[in-house]
Amino acid sequence: MKQEGGLAGPLRVAIVGSGPAGFYAAEHLLKQKSLSVSVDMFDRLPTPFGLVRFGVAPDHQKIKKVTRVFDRVASNEQFRFFGNVEFGSHINLADLRRYYHQICFATGAQSDRRLGIPGEDLARSHPATEFVAWYNGHPDFCDARFDLSVERVAVIGVGNVAVDVARMLCRTKDELSKTDIADYALEALGESRVRQVFILGRRGPAQAAFTNAEIKELGELPGADIVVIPGEVALDRLSQREVDAGEDAAISRKVAILQEYAGAARRGEERTLTVRFLVSPVELLGDDRGGVAGIRLVQNELYQTADGSLRPRPTDQFEDMSVDLVFRSVGYRGVSLPDLPFDETRGIIPNDAGRIVSSDTGESECGLYVAGWIKRGPTGVIGTNKPDAAETVTAMVEDAASGILLEPDSTDPNQIEKLVVERQRGFVSYDDWRRIDEVEMQRGTQMNRPRVKFTSTADMMSELRRVL
Repeated sequence: MKQEGGLAGPLRVAIVGSGPAGFYAAEHLLKQKSLSVSVDMFDRLPTPFGLVRFGVAPDHQKIKKVTRVFDRVASNEQFRFFGNVEFGSHINLADLRRYYHQICFATGAQSDRRLGIPGEDLARSHPATEFVAWYNGHPDFCDARFDLSVERVAVIGVGNVAVDVARMLCRTKDELSKTDIADYALEALGESRVRQVFILGRRGPAQAAFTNAEIKELGELPGADIVVIPGEVALDRLSQREVDAGEDAAISRKVAILQEYAGAARRGEERTLTVRFLVSPVELLGDDRGGVAGIRLVQNELYQTADGSLRPRPTDQFEDMSVDLVFRSVGYRGVSLPDLPFDETRGIIPNDAGRIVSSDTGESECGLYVAGWIKRGPTGVIGTNKPDAAETVTAMVEDAASGILLEPDSTDPNQIEKLVVERQRGFVSYDDWRRIDEVEMQRGTQMNRPRVKFTSTADMMSELRRVL
């Protein structure tokens, strides 16, 4: 009996990327009542869950529990996982067109946005994204090196990632040893000589992107005093009007928390964490060996744009700050994929409510979809990906009902697996991942930690007694 849309069997869907967006898309697809769906998920890494594993800070274990939801999705008999299989290398778009009715790309935003200022590429200037991946045990960054022998560090940006980086630099070794931080990062941060950390934001406190929970947590660090300059959290007229309007209670609470910090006495902790506002870097200053020695800042003021938002603009006031290590945290950016359109300006795959559209004509590309950050840009939190994926799946289901589908050569699920085996003998199934997960958890139990991660693909494959 044929389904709606004329399908003789299940709607076969490939999802490229196994982060939250990919799993939420799979969840929505597999819950369809009027449509039988089978989902194959591909990821270039052996492990699923994307930024939940490699982006969420090690000291935020509660957030990582969302993987329980994803694990239930993976338990569906119509779901398969092909890890350690890279799109554009082991499989390509033409391959997927041969075996699926629809293909959804949920590859996230894998690179960082640049500051575009002189000195950005000096030694000891790093994207925060690399530091986060390093301490979380990402296989691509396990060999990265960060000079933690210095005392003064600047983190440019006031989003949650910037706050995570600053917090990790200020945690004690005892605190970190209770997390799932990579072992090498635990050792390096435990021996760190960093004593002063500066978070630098270009706008005012009312416009800061970090959440109230994140900034509140900074004031509770056992080993670090938080410092806020009173004049920088005293609201200008425009910001005060925004807060007084009371349309967002969270903003008022955020400002109140920061102003409380500005008036608080220091406890005399080993480290100091200073949060600054209305300053922008205009140059990283170098030493005679090509490394960071300081940062030149311009003081900003806020002005109101035509749409009513408050934006920063530079004044004629500058200051030089002595720092020896810089982490740039001004946003993630999507990466183009082979044979797919890409919007270089926005760093996303162009789309209309999840349907990929041609860069030339603006017309929908039949059977091709996007979800998550590669669809909308790096905004929101993990949960934001759920309604985002639902929007994309709605488009997919509508297209299936209308018969707007790719025409695969074969819908036999064994055929794509045969192809994957030919191209990548060391692919990792979800059962394989469960074995890796089990071993990590066992190692963690032995050390009173949530888990002790594998940080290299070779070690994972060795554990599975597989050949790369």
